[in-house]
Amino acid sequence: MRTFTRARNRRARNPFLLPFALITSATLLLTACGSGGDDTAAGGTAQAAAGKSNAIPTKDVVSAVEKNAAAAKLLPAGTGSLTLAVSVGGSPPGTSYLEDGKTLAGQDVDFADAVAKTLGVRLKREAASFEAILPALDSGKYDVGVGNFGVTDERRKTIDFVTYINDGQGFATREDSDLDKVTDLAQLCGLNVATGAGTTFEATLEEQKHVCSDAGEKAYKVQTYSEQGALWSSLQQGRSDVVMSTINGLRYAVSQQEGLKFLNEFRRLDVGFAFKKGTELAPAVRAAVDSLIADGTYAEILAKWGTTGSAIEKSQISPPEIKD
Repeated sequence: MRTFTRARNRRARNPFLLPFALITSATLLLTACGSGGDDTAAGGTAQAAAGKSNAIPTKDVVSAVEKNAAAAKLLPAGTGSLTLAVSVGGSPPGTSYLEDGKTLAGQDVDFADAVAKTLGVRLKREAASFEAILPALDSGKYDVGVGNFGVTDERRKTIDFVTYINDGQGFATREDSDLDKVTDLAQLCGLNVATGAGTTFEATLEEQKHVCSDAGEKAYKVQTYSEQGALWSSLQQGRSDVVMSTINGLRYAVSQQEGLKFLNEFRRLDVGFAFKKGTELAPAVRAAVDSLIADGTYAEILAKWGTTGSAIEKSQISPPEIKD
């Protein structure tokens, strides 16, 4: 017998639902920036509709980074440049565009730029959809990918990672929801759960659907979105009841929208630069991240994006998935 009370949706009395026209305008502004990423997926918000600023931090925390000769010596011979695939999520701390519509900015971009300067290599950035990045690494189209990629055992079968932060999975909902904390996915039975397409969140939700039938309850419905403006609109308009996405992204999105609340962290995951399996670049990139941690640049980047809670003590190459 279940010991919790399932959240009941009170859409009809929700005073926080935004007018459709305003939501749509905000969504169009966000979706013009491209698709969301895995664990960057909570980026796009309807903050414009809620009357809040979506200012992107522009403090320079990278240009002073100097080359670390010891880390650079670990690069494969002849490595002078790297092609970086960047998943564009819509708003901080994930990657988005500045007002010029072409300059990429975000926590992942700062970390990638800082690593490149530490190693003394040129970096060619290319915006890409999250779903396309990992397969393209194997084909050799890109040398490295960033998109707040969570390190999972399934991904480690085909991808190598070099970790640089610890983020993870969490939940957010409307303020009128009876949900105040999700510690068991069975609490979501009968609800509509919005999340990013092709993400670890979608995989977790689909894999655990059986918890509802096991409890004799109606299964929750997983609603996936590639554009994060549409994801948040679905929550604001009552077409979904709860959002599952990144801890950092959720906290930011909720801070930018009226009538929403961050529920809780569900599980933590290491996040890393993604490479083709068997890459020779991993030792050098790990050394570069550790160098940034040691010289203080790492802490400056996290402070800039408001993600100091995601700090790690040292970088690792493809560590086992965090199961706790």
